[in-house]
Amino acid sequence: MSSHHTHPQSRLAPAARLLIERIHRAGRPPMQAMTPAQARAFYDLGGPILDLQPPPAVDRVLDIRVPVRQGHCCPARLYAPHSDTALPVLLYLHGGGFTVGSLTTHDGLCRQLSRHGHCAVVSLDYRLAPEHRFPTALHDAWDALIWLQQAGASLGLNPDRIAVGGDSAGGTLAAVCALMARDAGLKLALQLLFYPGCTGRSNLPSHHAYGQGFLLDLETIDWFFDHYIDRGERDDWRFAPLNADDHSGVAAAWIGLAECDPLVDGGVRYADTLRMAGVPVDLEIYRGMVHGFATMGRALPDALTAHADAGRALQQAFGD
Repeated sequence: MSSHHTHPQSRLAPAARLLIERIHRAGRPPMQAMTPAQARAFYDLGGPILDLQPPPAVDRVLDIRVPVRQGHCCPARLYAPHSDTALPVLLYLHGGGFTVGSLTTHDGLCRQLSRHGHCAVVSLDYRLAPEHRFPTALHDAWDALIWLQQAGASLGLNPDRIAVGGDSAGGTLAAVCALMARDAGLKLALQLLFYPGCTGRSNLPSHHAYGQGFLLDLETIDWFFDHYIDRGERDDWRFAPLNADDHSGVAAAWIGLAECDPLVDGGVRYADTLRMAGVPVDLEIYRGMVHGFATMGRALPDALTAHADAGRALQQAFGD
């Protein structure tokens, strides 16, 4: 997107501008001024305030545990509509810069995806940095995907109809899992990516246009990255999926981006790269929206449009 305004603020939707002003007036400390533990608690408490209230109803919500490597079990949450047949399932990986975020912060979004997608959703509480650095989060995500394929039937899920998705850092993990699935011969129905991180560097035009004052600052991105991964590893495709040697043969993608987001150019490049490799891509860019808007449905009604768009993509991919 080469048309970033001289005055990027002018591109903000009125609701997004209002939200940014409200947060600014509230004097909210930036995440990089906190410890990771403080930032997690802050996000768990503050995140849902901006999201849909009350949470959208889903027939079945079940807390489960997913075995991963090193003898660890990740907490997870299953959302499912009532069904007499085995349900298609989306493995959902939450955003939060690999450092914050939880089942709580993305509860509303996962409910919406289950409702609009007519499918089950399994939200994974993968291990976070800095306690667990790269590539632990990716290993947890991949192990959960394999587990769903092998054990999903016991939860009423169809192991032949699996999609992977996530937002922001979770979108990175989902995109990398789709590449790994192709290499492993595991057929996925879809990769569903909300404003994914696709590059390991903050050097694209949108990083500069929207890098301060648009909810996700470059300083915060650096803070997240420093917790998660060594600087020398940041061009690894398992962190920066745009750097993979070959993108052909990966699952079809639905990519939903926010226009006023430092990550938007990377997301557009990823969509272009997949298309050039012959992968079907549905790209939506939500005008005037900011990073994280999909979990801010109460403050930013465009989130509801994105939920419905993503749900339609899931339905189509699962063949409903």
